[in-house]
Amino acid sequence: MPLEYGEIISEEEQLIVGHNGTECLSSILAQHKINCTLFTTANYALHYPQQIHELAKQHEIGSHTFYHSSFRDEDLLSSKLKLEEISGVTVSGLRMPRMRNVEMPDVKKAGYMYDSSINPTFLPGRYNNLHLPRTLYKEKDVFRLPTSVTPHLRIPLFWLAFKNLPYYVFKQMAIQTLRNDSYLCLYFHPWEFIDIHKYKIPGYTKRLCGVALQQRLNQLIRDLKKEGQFITSQTYIKEKALL
Repeated sequence: MPLEYGEIISEEEQLIVGHNGTECLSSILAQHKINCTLFTTANYALHYPQQIHELAKQHEIGSHTFYHSSFRDEDLLSSKLKLEEISGVTVSGLRMPRMRNVEMPDVKKAGYMYDSSINPTFLPGRYNNLHLPRTLYKEKDVFRLPTSVTPHLRIPLFWLAFKNLPYYVFKQMAIQTLRNDSYLCLYFHPWEFIDIHKYKIPGYTKRLCGVALQQRLNQLIRDLKKEGQFITSQTYIKEKALL
């Protein structure tokens, strides 16, 4: 993100920040004994193969393509193959960086079972997906798992909402959505969970970070545990496909 706002930081620093954030998140997940889906670039996995291999023992590993800042169609397959080689598990899910649009025939051809690159809402300057389904559906033989938005108004329950809305408001919207849709698909970035105040990015992207955001996530996990169970995207889709 700093690169998008004109701040030059090295690839090494970017990777270290991601690594430290992932270590922090994995500790939180282990503490609560829950699993989740971790979308990673193949480039990151090449730099930290042991970390990815260990995480794959507990969590689902999905593709975030090969590089976050560039994309070629062939990256769909090459990232999947490299992540499978490093993790030792099958990679069945895709999430495009910045929720970029991707063609489902290309996703199917690369061997993915599902794509989770849709935020079914309107974000000025980013995307307008108000015409797309809010919940799991199938397009050209590929399952599509949108990230969660509230019923009716389609308020996005993504990372920016989590750190900028009052916690009680976010929690109530998340629970309402879970009860309405029977599932909740939230997403965060590892780098949010360490101190990123020094970077020249908009204040709303770092208003809460580090320990404060870790505490908020811990609370959210405790609250959502009362409403359901945590499973991976892959597990949820396979269970729904059997219905």
